[in-house]
Amino acid sequence: MSKMRVMLLGGPGAGKGTQAQHLIKYFNIPQISTGDMLRSAVSQNTELGVKAQEYMNQGLLVPDDLIIAMVKLRLQDSDQGYLLDGFPRTLIQAKAMVNAQIELDHVIEIQVPDEEIIKRICGRRVHPASGRVYHVDFQPSKEPGKDDLTGDLLIQREDDKEDVIKRRLAVYHEQTAPLIDFYRHQIKTLPGVTTIPQYHIINGIGNVDDIGKQIINAITIGK
Repeated sequence: MSKMRVMLLGGPGAGKGTQAQHLIKYFNIPQISTGDMLRSAVSQNTELGVKAQEYMNQGLLVPDDLIIAMVKLRLQDSDQGYLLDGFPRTLIQAKAMVNAQIELDHVIEIQVPDEEIIKRICGRRVHPASGRVYHVDFQPSKEPGKDDLTGDLLIQREDDKEDVIKRRLAVYHEQTAPLIDFYRHQIKTLPGVTTIPQYHIINGIGNVDDIGKQIINAITIGK
C-alpha cells in the first residue's frame, strides 16, 4: 500500500487515541506525537530541544515555529506515511503546516456530542497503585468504588471531573474546531497546496471495532 498521511480530529474523549493505535497497525505507519517529539528532543539535548526547554522551564507554551520545525524534521524519516497525533491543534498551526509543505491525504473527524464525551470521561475510575481503569457505566468494578484485585478504593482523577472536561471542551471548540472548516473548505483556496486532503466525518458513538472499520473504509474506498 502506498504511503498514507492521516490526521485525526475530534474532542477530548472522542476516541482518537484508540483509533490511532488501530490505524498505525493497519496501515503500518508511524504515529507522530508532538508530545513525544518534545520529550525526545529535550532528553537528547538537540538544538530544538534546548530552545523548547527554555520555554518549558518558564511555564510557557512552546512556540508554533519550533513545533513545526520538529514535525518537519521528524517527517523526513517517514517515507511510508504518518498519522498526526495532537497536531495541529490550532488554525495557525494548520496554516504553518501548509507553508512548511507538510501534506495530508486524509482528515478524519470523529464526531461525538459533548454530553457523551462528559459521560465517557467523568465515569472513569482509577486504581492509583496499578493504573487499572474502570468505568461506572461501561466497565464497572465488581464492587462499586473498589479495585477488583486488591479491594483498594478507586479514585476519580482531577482531569476526569466534569468542570475540567467542560473547560477542555470549550478550548477545543474555540481553538481546534475551526480546523474543520479549514480542511473542508479553506485549504482548497490556498496557493501552493498540491494535495487536497479528503475529509471524512465518522460517527464516534458505537462499537470501537465498527468505528475503526468505518475509518478504514473511508480511507481506502471513500465510504
